[in-house]
Amino acid sequence: MIRFLIDEDMPRSTARLLREAGFESLDVREIGLRGAKDDVIYRRAQEENCIIITGDLGFASSLRYPLGSHQGIVVARFPNEMPTDQLNQILIETIKNISEDLPGNLTIIEPDKVRIRRR
Repeated sequence: MIRFLIDEDMPRSTARLLREAGFESLDVREIGLRGAKDDVIYRRAQEENCIIITGDLGFASSLRYPLGSHQGIVVARFPNEMPTDQLNQILIETIKNISEDLPGNLTIIEPDKVRIRRR
């Protein structure tokens, strides 16, 4: 089963809504990693076999986080003005539709497109 670790730059409701959609999800704020550096979050995600969901472009660096060396990274690129419920709806529907393509890859989800860098 696919598991997710949600970074703190994502809405608090994202992990809950992913769980309601049938995915295992942890939020860094729920597991004592609030304010943790990217490398700490990355290591925890690997230990827990989780795909990271974040808005942080630092996780999109394939030099720092080479494709295939991680469980998967999803970078959510949404406008700051987008309402949280709309962001979550697009994100979760997209994840449902492409979940088999997430493991080991870098996926960038935007409101109107998805890019997948495959290992």
